[in-house]
Amino acid sequence: MAKVFNITADCKPAEHYMVNLDRRLKEIKELVDAGSYFTINRARQYGKTTVLRALNRYLQEEYYVVLMDFQTFGEAKFKNENIFALSFASSFLRLLKRNHLNMRRDFEKALAVLEKWADSRREDFEQKELFEALGDICSASDRRIVLMIDEVDSAADNQVFLDFLSQLRAGYIDRDVQPTFQSVILAGVYDVRNLRRKIRPEDEHKINSPWNIAADFKVEMSFSKEDIQGMLQDYENEYHTDMETGRIAQLLYDYTSGYPFLVSKLCKLIDEEISGTDRFPSKSAAWTKDGLSEAVRMILSEKNTLFDSLIQKLTSYPELNEILKLLLFTGKSIAYNRDDTAVDMATMFGLVKNQEGSIAIANRIFETRLYNLYLSTAEMKEQDIYNASLMEKGQFMIDGHLNVRRVLERFVVHFDELYHNREDTFIEETGRKYFLLYLRPIINGTGNYYIEAQTRSLGRTDIVVDFNGEQYIIEMKIWHGDEYNKRGEKQLAGYLDDYHMKKGYMVSFNFNKKKEIGVKEIIVGDKILIEAVV
Repeated sequence: MAKVFNITADCKPAEHYMVNLDRRLKEIKELVDAGSYFTINRARQYGKTTVLRALNRYLQEEYYVVLMDFQTFGEAKFKNENIFALSFASSFLRLLKRNHLNMRRDFEKALAVLEKWADSRREDFEQKELFEALGDICSASDRRIVLMIDEVDSAADNQVFLDFLSQLRAGYIDRDVQPTFQSVILAGVYDVRNLRRKIRPEDEHKINSPWNIAADFKVEMSFSKEDIQGMLQDYENEYHTDMETGRIAQLLYDYTSGYPFLVSKLCKLIDEEISGTDRFPSKSAAWTKDGLSEAVRMILSEKNTLFDSLIQKLTSYPELNEILKLLLFTGKSIAYNRDDTAVDMATMFGLVKNQEGSIAIANRIFETRLYNLYLSTAEMKEQDIYNASLMEKGQFMIDGHLNVRRVLERFVVHFDELYHNREDTFIEETGRKYFLLYLRPIINGTGNYYIEAQTRSLGRTDIVVDFNGEQYIIEMKIWHGDEYNKRGEKQLAGYLDDYHMKKGYMVSFNFNKKKEIGVKEIIVGDKILIEAVV
């Protein structure tokens, strides 16, 4: 059976194209060997389950490993201590016996004691008795035992789970006098050391014992360019498409910043939906920069579980929603401070990253998706500037090419007509938002855009537009005088060099009352800059 790119559940080496996990597994095993208890907290669909299952196989030669999934327990299993203890014991025994058939006799006796408790369904069997039995098992075992629990935060909003954490913590502290697990690994989105994001406000009194024994988990879970290239090379060895694996890997990384689901999803789109179309009739034609651009366009327009989850978080946490809008539309620098509730949540959900001490949207795909979300609200669609673009969008195409100069000319006219009497602060805070709002209906369905992170600032933001296989660079900036403007023109000319382009575009929001609005052409070296002043 041929391998495929996988975006659901865990990746299996025999069935799916995967990045090489050896380095990550080696680093995690070092934590296990040191006897650490730790958490693997990453956003949804970030490869946690795949890593845990690979780690389970990786540790088998040296340890007894029990990999549990709290999502399979169901809410009823956490109803009270007795039900949870019996359910945990049954699951623990089943998984241990399934993976390890040859055990010492005294170890089997210890297991039998716990099995008797579970089978008899004793009503007085609670977490204290459970952990006493687990301690006896660890003492009798001929190998050290590693406990791993996936989807641990699915149970994180009840007292039974918090008591379970307390028992694990107590066992860790007393490990010098009472045998216990060699290592405990908990995986989920929410950090069990800080459950305030998960527990309902009226239940905050339940937070009575933070899991403060956990070691820091610093293993990089995102894919590097080299990781992606290795996966593509496996594909190339099978299909011989002559793709430039290094170049495509770099482009995939540029769009996703190595977010595992996004990398695999784009690859899956290229392989299964783009290859074989009229525009990309073969795999060789699809595994190109243009093929990837088409995959980006497709992923930005589809519904999937990851995007649905992120949008749900914006609805559930208004402070998260506000900080993202502030970051996207004003260009203001926001310090990366995990003590800030909104920053902490945005980081935990994988929406932002630390970029030189300030927060930045985690990747281009998320950024464009968020722009599209905010710009497509009913409130935005009622804006006059949006409707003006919608009515005129047909005039901006010439033989399939986007006429960006015409876009700027019409934007200047409409912006001046609609907002010329507004205060400077209005322009500074909303000008860029209104330009994107004007641009979106024009390219929607055919092209996409993203903000170049390296140039994002309060004074300057560069948009890269992909349209029908062509790219256009549009710089948006706040006017701060002629000298500043000339420096900006030189910066844009240098930026065009990076893209091997001769023409670029600028939108300058000018607060000078005597400004001359309109569109003009500027020559900088061998570059042509089309500048719109509003």
